[in-house]
Amino acid sequence: MLTQRQLFLQHNAQTSPTPLLLEFVSAKGIYIYNAEGKKYMDLIAGIGVSNVGHCHPAVVKAIQQQAETYMHLMVYGEYVQNPQVNFAKALADVLPESLSSTYFVNSGAEAVEGAMKLAKRYTGKKGFVACKNAYHGSTQGAESLMESDFYSNGYGPFLPHVSFIEHNNPADLEKITDETAAVFIEPIQGEAGIRVADLAYMQALKARCEAVGALLIFDEIQSGFGRSGKLFAFEHYNVVPDVLLLAKGIGGGMPIGAFISSLEIMSVLSNNPILGHMTTFGGHPVCCAAGLATLNTLIEGDVVRQVEEKGQLFKHLLQHPAIKEIRGKGLMLAVEFEDFETNKQIIDACIEDGVISDWFLHCSNSMRIAPPLIITKEEIEAACNIILKNVNSVLQLKAQ
Repeated sequence: MLTQRQLFLQHNAQTSPTPLLLEFVSAKGIYIYNAEGKKYMDLIAGIGVSNVGHCHPAVVKAIQQQAETYMHLMVYGEYVQNPQVNFAKALADVLPESLSSTYFVNSGAEAVEGAMKLAKRYTGKKGFVACKNAYHGSTQGAESLMESDFYSNGYGPFLPHVSFIEHNNPADLEKITDETAAVFIEPIQGEAGIRVADLAYMQALKARCEAVGALLIFDEIQSGFGRSGKLFAFEHYNVVPDVLLLAKGIGGGMPIGAFISSLEIMSVLSNNPILGHMTTFGGHPVCCAAGLATLNTLIEGDVVRQVEEKGQLFKHLLQHPAIKEIRGKGLMLAVEFEDFETNKQIIDACIEDGVISDWFLHCSNSMRIAPPLIITKEEIEAACNIILKNVNSVLQLKAQ
């Protein structure tokens, strides 16, 4: 009989020639367990998804209750469904008044696609501006906003009328013109290796968009829902985007995304033509129930308030001559080493020791630290001890 790994390689489409092939059977809190009962500390939270941990009781309960009530009924936007309405209202309650209308989709890439259509329709313009080294998704439209030839090689041509600027470089803002429909930006760049935008830059960006009539679209697919130390990263800047993109952590482990704007802007999708944007499974009742439970867990507890302190603890403990820099905000961190080879060897050694980390698409010499926000200080200390132990082990092997 073939093993699960063999079946995986034969029947699951592969995304790389060398998948990790870690086989897990359960997960709880910040830990994932294999069939032999070995537990692994998840320091990447499924790439920013499990902000409240794996199988949080409140999320599981909400999923179970909704699954027993009803699941898919109709394409998004036609029926009044309590989970969608309640989650959208809860989001409006914690966002500025100008971000009161939510369109639920299935993923971050879909949120980007919807926002691109929304910006074109609302402004009547065709051009987009995005940042170098950004990552907005792997669909054709979203990937048009990614400059990297390496990841787009072989998949073009992409959308025309897209210009690229350097993140955090005020001089590049002149590239945002009267022909720009929208600027897509991550307040904290994820796959670039956690690059935090400056306050003055973000405020200048907002002013430039207002001056030329371009929508400012914040991609908070990774940075949203508490990961930066605030519920939303834009709160660090006193800048409110015209459109906010969310996904990953908002579903507590369930697949859901959203693009959020004002009633005025969002209304253009409903006429000339009607059904200007459609999705069959977007806003799935079970996913929205999970999302509401996740949001309530974050705002009713003390989770978000502790994020900055926990991030600082990682920075304090991860001190080593081989660590060139630790960048980030809250529990969205990048630990930089000399090169990819060193970083990958340390990551692999840590996985063997029960600590899961990863590297970044556009910054392969940096280790990703983005654990569930519920991680305790004791667990942070344990994780850092294992990381430092393996930094030393890898360096000793390289020196031989």
